[in-house]
Amino acid sequence: MVAIQFEYQGDLHCRAVHAPSGTELNTDAPKDNLGRGESFSPTDLIATALGTCMLTVMGIAARTLNLDITGTTATVEKEMTTATPRRIESLTVKIHVPHFLNPENKLKLERAAHTCPVHKSLHPDVQTLIEFSWG
Repeated sequence: MVAIQFEYQGDLHCRAVHAPSGTELNTDAPKDNLGRGESFSPTDLIATALGTCMLTVMGIAARTLNLDITGTTATVEKEMTTATPRRIESLTVKIHVPHFLNPENKLKLERAAHTCPVHKSLHPDVQTLIEFSWG
């Protein structure tokens, strides 16, 4: 179990503290939802969680394969619905591995990315497109 504590600071800003490390994170509502967009929105954090989770799981797989994928990047594009209820409509993930790997290792890393716990936790109505590029 991991505890995270939250405080509403007013004006649509929140502060979160990761209890084990003391690391703080701040959120703000996005401009299109009455906020100032001064930090990550809560739904931005879902996109952030997806991208970092996929890279982390790929890193774990790479370690077991004795591969170095340092420098691998991901970009997640988040689209919100225009109709109510307001929710994430789609997340497009673009992962670039700047290394030339054999087809077998590419497949293993792609499969690992698809097993990311965040990806597996998303509601089925959230469309998720994942693209990989290599070298």
